[in-house]
Amino acid sequence: MVEPIISFKNFSFQYETQSEKTLEQINLDIFPGEKVMIAGASGSGKSTLGRCLNGLIPQAYPGKITGNCIINGKQLSDSSVFDLSFDVGTVLQDPDSQFVGLSVVEDMAFSLENDQRPQTEMHQAVQKWSRKLNLDDLLLHAPQDLSGGQKQRVAMGGVLIDESKILLFDEPLASLDPASGAASIDLIGQLAQRQNLTVVIIEHRIEEVLRGGIDRLVVMQNGAIVANDRPEKILKQSLLEKLGLREPLYLSALKRTGIDLKDCQNVDQVSRIDEPQIGNKLKTWTARTKLGEKSKKITKLLEINKLSFGYSEDQQIISDLSLEVKKGETISLVGRNGAGKSTFSNLITGFLSPSSGSIKFKGLNLLAMSVKERAQHIGYILQDPNQMISKTMIYDEVAVGLRLRGLTENEIQERVENILHICGLYEMRNWPISALSFGQKKRVTIAAILVLEPEMLILDEPTAGQDLKHYTEIMTFLEKIQREKGLTIVLITHDMHLMLEYTQRTIVLDQGNILLDASPATVLTNDATIKKACLARTSLFDLAERYSLPSATDFVAKFIQSEREERA
Repeated sequence: MVEPIISFKNFSFQYETQSEKTLEQINLDIFPGEKVMIAGASGSGKSTLGRCLNGLIPQAYPGKITGNCIINGKQLSDSSVFDLSFDVGTVLQDPDSQFVGLSVVEDMAFSLENDQRPQTEMHQAVQKWSRKLNLDDLLLHAPQDLSGGQKQRVAMGGVLIDESKILLFDEPLASLDPASGAASIDLIGQLAQRQNLTVVIIEHRIEEVLRGGIDRLVVMQNGAIVANDRPEKILKQSLLEKLGLREPLYLSALKRTGIDLKDCQNVDQVSRIDEPQIGNKLKTWTARTKLGEKSKKITKLLEINKLSFGYSEDQQIISDLSLEVKKGETISLVGRNGAGKSTFSNLITGFLSPSSGSIKFKGLNLLAMSVKERAQHIGYILQDPNQMISKTMIYDEVAVGLRLRGLTENEIQERVENILHICGLYEMRNWPISALSFGQKKRVTIAAILVLEPEMLILDEPTAGQDLKHYTEIMTFLEKIQREKGLTIVLITHDMHLMLEYTQRTIVLDQGNILLDASPATVLTNDATIKKACLARTSLFDLAERYSLPSATDFVAKFIQSEREERA
């Protein structure tokens, strides 16, 4: 009988700084060669479980352990991080935070150098893994200069080179464009099979991971395992939806047309799902659903004319870009990593100055305003929350902008507490920010900008690290204040679901210019644009194409409309 490579038996853990247990009576066996996904809402305990797997608990995060956890024959409570590093290789959510070398080749070789391996052995190992990970042409590049997908491959190389038998991925898709994310999931699957690796993936984006195929889905809630089975069985029971997690889009569409998932086969793959009535019900629903008239925004808010920028004359990042944004619009800004999305935002907010062109806000010359003056009108929320946080405590971080503007403490308290309730942070208002997860920190930075009541809001990857509950709460709040105050919102995102569900207009950037400016449904059913901008076809499109619906664009648009109507 095969013994599990990872085994939790009646395992509980309580952080030294917490009054209650974060993990409660965990019983979980993972066998050699399995690919397992761990999902759950923020605060469910999945990150804590990951810290147990790589030894950060209890070494870096002290606390009380009860029960047993054995990893490749080693007892967790008796093992150091160093001991477990030979068994478990961890790829973090933010690859930049685990780079130590000045070049890719140095970074990949670091662990072997640290173990004082002979140089010939290091050269052979680097050649082996650079070839497997398609990094041969990047070995002399600085890791920080690479795209998101390339960085992740370098991070993988740095842990695979140790020949660890267990690979742990902490939200591997959070910072990647859709095409890079799909490629990473495929690569993880290939490596797991070829190298006989055991893979554990902690991720919010369940549909994207399912596309690559997994053996088991483990779902956590309130520190306990509430589901542990084949993905198909969990999906048929609609457990994800019941637990506040996002189920695959194609399943939501099928249920909307009256299909009972319990009657379907192969529900974990849109390319294989089967039930005799799917085609007829999809066509009937599409025919009877009518698209409503779209309300047109007419008041100009932001006017950009022939904007250009480059760090050098021969390296243009934004090139002759022109664009109009109307008051009250919700726009998604998409494109591959390195397309110029963040640079474009930095030009609007004043952190960078263009080499040519003009930007007007409500008719005023935005380029003549300072960063502080622009911040009175435009709120900007960065992708990495750690780059925005300046205070120790949550309440103080959200209040800092209001204090700088001279409001009274009573006014500040009222506005801060209101926004903390909306962002799901009120119960944690007196916590230190250092105790928060990446997703929770993200909510703190969103709250700190929203409390200032800007006219235009630019959010860089607002849903990275967010579970469906908090994602929905924040986006519902943004929709509410947009309606009430005419707020204009620009979402820089790799999340195609967010783009479809919450934005009416999508601007696709490619090589510093606009590749396409259209509705989300039009963008995500345009194969040429998807390929060039490294986007990903939505599973709604795949479903429509598989069952020969008259128009995939029409079907996608009608599904989005029905979702919005139900939410409203």
